[in-house]
Amino acid sequence: MVTDTRLEAELRGLAGSVPDPELPVLTLAELGVLRGVQILGPGRVEVELTPTYTGCPAIGAMSADIEQVLHDHGIPDVSVVTVLSPAWSTDDISAEGRRKLAEFGIAPPRPHLAGAPDRGAGGGPVPLTLSVRCPHCGSTETELLSRFSSTACKALRRCVDCREPFDHFKEL
Repeated sequence: MVTDTRLEAELRGLAGSVPDPELPVLTLAELGVLRGVQILGPGRVEVELTPTYTGCPAIGAMSADIEQVLHDHGIPDVSVVTVLSPAWSTDDISAEGRRKLAEFGIAPPRPHLAGAPDRGAGGGPVPLTLSVRCPHCGSTETELLSRFSSTACKALRRCVDCREPFDHFKEL
């Protein structure tokens, strides 16, 4: 079957524009969980999503929101499938997503030092610090308060300098 790549790109843009239900400051595309959109036939579309971790409670809400936005744009038959391989990684968060997290007051995840071989992350400069930067004042003097925060993918930290608590999106 010959597919319309422009239509697939448009539908991918629509599906990717859906806000994450737990972090509405990010879209699903910026979070990196949208893996693909395929036209299966007239009015039939399949969307592939990878959860941030197995058992993520938000995957149902993400699926329903994607179905709704595509139904609203005239696609009657939308199926959203969960894809577990390759597993999602915090390296999948876009640069814009990282910027938005910091702007929202959540420290973005640090890049992996070794790099993920299938994600194009290897070979770049190695950060000289492993500290987490405060999204409020920019200090790298922060401390861990709890390994878990408002969601399982975030930790609770506090800045030693400005004393403000903040979420840190954990590296996976």
